[in-house]
Amino acid sequence: MQKLTRHDLLSLEQYASLRASFRTEVIAHKRNRHLALGGHVRLIFEDRLTMHYQVQEMLRAERVFEAEGIQEELDAYNPLIPDGDNWKATMQIEYEDAVERQAALVLLHRIEDRVWVQIGKEKLFAIADEDLDRSNQTKTASVHFLRFQLGADQVRVLREGAELLFGVDHPHYRHSAVANANQREALLADLD
Repeated sequence: MQKLTRHDLLSLEQYASLRASFRTEVIAHKRNRHLALGGHVRLIFEDRLTMHYQVQEMLRAERVFEAEGIQEELDAYNPLIPDGDNWKATMQIEYEDAVERQAALVLLHRIEDRVWVQIGKEKLFAIADEDLDRSNQTKTASVHFLRFQLGADQVRVLREGAELLFGVDHPHYRHSAVANANQREALLADLD
């Protein structure tokens, strides 16, 4: 999947006039890119469109219009665009109650290293937080960035119709979910 460049971005003025329709498009696009693993972990599979939206929103929020600042945003978000042989996901650990969330983040220390995908019979663990470690000695963070690196065999088996299953195998949190047909189709598109 092609990375974003400055030429792909709208000026702040152009974006302001198109923001509502672009937001609607991205929200619809993301519907098939969310996967809940139990009640507290959500994977959001990123792609070029989701990152384009994220960059535009960051530029808007921070009122960035200078070339150096724009490039910094591109450098921050381009690594989250899949490379054609992987999926990249934002993992969110979600607890509404702040006290419960803080306790869970301690209990779920290093959960980001225990997230997997299974295609057919083969299970692969995601590579977490390649840019920087988001956990400390005692607790995990509530947001992590994951890369599911696939081999040619996994892609072939998936295209042939193998079940696509994601899960977490942590001592304090074990959940899995099968990708539905729409999620599967969206993720297959990332492998071109």
